[in-house]
Amino acid sequence: MDSEDAPGQDLPRSMGNSINKWDPYLPVTNRYDAILFDFDGVLADTEPLHFACWREVLAPHGIDLTWPVYIDRCIGVADREMFSVLRSLASPEMELEKLFTKYPEKKELFCRKLLDNSPIPVGTVNLIRSLNAYKLAVVSSSGRSEIEPILNRAGILDRFGALVFGDDVAHFKPHPEPYLRAAAMLSASRPLVVEDSEAGAMSGRAAGFDVLRIDSPANLSELLKSHGVNFRSEPRP
Repeated sequence: MDSEDAPGQDLPRSMGNSINKWDPYLPVTNRYDAILFDFDGVLADTEPLHFACWREVLAPHGIDLTWPVYIDRCIGVADREMFSVLRSLASPEMELEKLFTKYPEKKELFCRKLLDNSPIPVGTVNLIRSLNAYKLAVVSSSGRSEIEPILNRAGILDRFGALVFGDDVAHFKPHPEPYLRAAAMLSASRPLVVEDSEAGAMSGRAAGFDVLRIDSPANLSELLKSHGVNFRSEPRP
């Protein structure tokens, strides 16, 4: 994509240096005015399902995708980077364009499997509904068509004032653009980024924001509380 056509080109270059200058003497519950969530591994435990779908789609083509390889090289990266990893697992290597043609098949399989069970825990749904004191966003490298239906089915899509997906940016995590874009959409000055991957955490830090790393959606509520996030049901002023 040419730079002059790239989405996000109008983002202020200095934003990452100034947007997170919160007063350390503010009450801890006022430290952040927004929370920017990654999706996979933070709000939802979808990675095992993504892995299973890719493994099923790629197996007939001689690609033996393993869980360790998927965790280490396919999470939190742009689709094109992931495809480069997947093609290298075939012998001989699979043509990249041929691999791209398998993406719709994988997405369709993923959506079918989602009908059996929502990957967003009930506790996470209740948590999102209790965060009215903050502006909320989802920032993911995945496609909109994969994530929006999950949020809608869980009944929390309307709780997010901004949604930034891989299709919306010119530069993927660990570049700061995804989180800078979400903060700009929310007019947030003191956002907290919540991530599970190193690429995502690097993106948030590069944007100049505080980053909370989690290792499982099950720990989300506890870790947010320990980070000074306030849970309440009244509307955000």
